[in-house]
Amino acid sequence: MLLRAFWLFLIVAAVTTPVQAAEFTAPQITVGTQEVGLSAGYLLPHRLTDAHTTKQQGVAFMPSWMMTVTDPMGDSWYRGQVSLGAEVVYIQFQEPFLTHGMGFTPKIKYTFVAHDRIRPYAEFAGGPFWTDLAGKIPEESSQFNFVLTAGFGCSFFLTPQTSFNIGYRFHHISNAGTRYPNLGLNASLPFGGFSFYF
Repeated sequence: MLLRAFWLFLIVAAVTTPVQAAEFTAPQITVGTQEVGLSAGYLLPHRLTDAHTTKQQGVAFMPSWMMTVTDPMGDSWYRGQVSLGAEVVYIQFQEPFLTHGMGFTPKIKYTFVAHDRIRPYAEFAGGPFWTDLAGKIPEESSQFNFVLTAGFGCSFFLTPQTSFNIGYRFHHISNAGTRYPNLGLNASLPFGGFSFYF
């Protein structure tokens, strides 16, 4: 229900945001520009070995904050900027039963800026993650874990200060060997959301 409401919000916001190509001004993202975002998606499980038996899946919400720390670097298609920040990750696992997870991850992002309105990016994040899956599934034995994510996406600027983002992340959750068993949970996370720049 929450995910449906979020996607409805995304669609309404995208349709009602005034976007007129003739009047569009390229976003002026410089060192010190801040980005506040909210993304949501659905976690889809990967069972990488025969020992992975749990099909954990569910909705994910990811509010984030970032700051651009470099001017554009490079002279070709790879011309881009680096941003650093942090993200809160909340996952409501709906399968095999209802459980929750929450984490905090420092984050780095490289945004390709060769085009004005469409800007692909690559990102990486990792940090502590708490979940009540511990002891309920064979892959996890502790509530305290770590989450690592890596992925890519694309920002479509609706205005110079607002972008609609879509992307994909690979998620890995494990306790880094602090307790056993520790097979870890692996999943894909397609997502969408908005960012606001100031």
